[in-house]
Amino acid sequence: MLHATVETCPALVLNADYRPLSYFPLSLWPWQDVVKAVFLERVAIVSLYDRVVRSPSCEMKLPSVVALKRYIPPATRPAFTRFNVFLRDRFACQYCRGGRQPVEDLTFDHVVPRSRGGYSCWENVVTSCRCCNLAKGSRLPQEARMYPRHRPRMPDPRRLQEIGRAYPPNFLHASWRDYLYWDTEIDRD
Repeated sequence: MLHATVETCPALVLNADYRPLSYFPLSLWPWQDVVKAVFLERVAIVSLYDRVVRSPSCEMKLPSVVALKRYIPPATRPAFTRFNVFLRDRFACQYCRGGRQPVEDLTFDHVVPRSRGGYSCWENVVTSCRCCNLAKGSRLPQEARMYPRHRPRMPDPRRLQEIGRAYPPNFLHASWRDYLYWDTEIDRD
């Protein structure tokens, strides 16, 4: 890392089984939280940056990868959030044939509008581009002749993590790569 500052040194956080707590968003902690967890003996240091932090009484290299000492079981149900709906639908409008779109161009649509008794839940909300959302309005799919490409449903948390792995973050430190994709098949030459 050229000219690494303390602020550009987050740590990848692995569960006790050495798998990331989350792929998307990637489980990263700021350096301050990592240093605190190290001193409280809640994590094991797996890899280090070259960057050093100092206090009046000690000096330490900043961890780039840490593993929790206690295993945290994965969630049995994914959180119903706007972002997780986008992730389930792979950042693509479910009404038009447009491909992946930037998050800022997406919204979500209630298949059965709330004004018609629809609920905000996994089974009634889909990703929509702004144009399609406006075109559908508060009509039912059959009235608007707009049907979602896929029937909305709650995703399995593992499946949501798998989908998230297809969208790597903008920055991946070299020390993280072995822990992010260790369970994928190795290319044969």
